[in-house]
Amino acid sequence: MIIEFTGTIFEWRGPAPFYYVAVPDEQSQDIKHISNLVTYGWGVIPVEVRIGNTAFKTSLFPKQDRYLVGLKDAVRKAENLKNGDTVTLSLEIRV
Repeated sequence: MIIEFTGTIFEWRGPAPFYYVAVPDEQSQDIKHISNLVTYGWGVIPVEVRIGNTAFKTSLFPKQDRYLVGLKDAVRKAENLKNGDTVTLSLEIRV
């Protein structure tokens, strides 16, 4: 399954700041329908993500009926992204 969408980067504060983009409702529901087939535990879904010229592997995290895509520091630096930026992502669900 490949999903493309545009979203806004937001910061989630914790012991260290983390940056995410939320998968839109409709696409999150599509992922949820196959989640039991692809999760490796706790509802986490392995994906390969492309933003601009940068591709990386990560996992989607379930949060309030949606999924969040974590943005690694190396990806944000490579694509010159910061909190509040709008970004287009392509996700490929890995099995």
